[in-house]
Amino acid sequence: MIGDEIKGLYHATKWALILRGALSVIVGIVIIARPLESVAALALVIALWSLFDGTVNIVRSFQVRGVASHWWVLLLGGIVGVLFGATALYYFPGLSLAFAVLWTAYWLMFSGVMAVYAAFMERRVGLSWGWTMAFGVVAIVGGLFALVEPAVTLASLIGLIAAFAIISGVVLLMGAGRMQSLQRDLRNAGSAAARG
Repeated sequence: MIGDEIKGLYHATKWALILRGALSVIVGIVIIARPLESVAALALVIALWSLFDGTVNIVRSFQVRGVASHWWVLLLGGIVGVLFGATALYYFPGLSLAFAVLWTAYWLMFSGVMAVYAAFMERRVGLSWGWTMAFGVVAIVGGLFALVEPAVTLASLIGLIAAFAIISGVVLLMGAGRMQSLQRDLRNAGSAAARG
């Protein structure tokens, strides 16, 4: 029956939200309680992700070889990913952590340069440009600081990951709570309709 399938899907979704939310909150708390182990875990995730992503790109490159003339770019990217992942595991955790710091620094500096460029374009056409320029300068300075202070950069990354895990976990649990109250409201409305 369709109603039973909907109820089953509803309950599965609600419990998935509860489990994912609780797990996210627990992960966030563990990261805060054990920051050094969390840094090592981040290094492992980076290395394993690179291996996985590289392998997928290699396989995908052969799948698209007949239809994409630049399939070799995907193959090359996959090979680089696999080599980086293997090297990062061999030199664990140093290489992965250096990658995380460099990636963060370059991302901040690139975002900053793009924001400064956008601020000049906004100024040229007569738009408000001050906040865009301020963001750009702060991002560039932050990127340079990330390069100079890698330990602070890693601590900041771990803090952001912990905050994201806790906040997203609370939001998921709130969503499960809203689903529970919706279920109660629908049950009460059904009971009222049956009596009326």
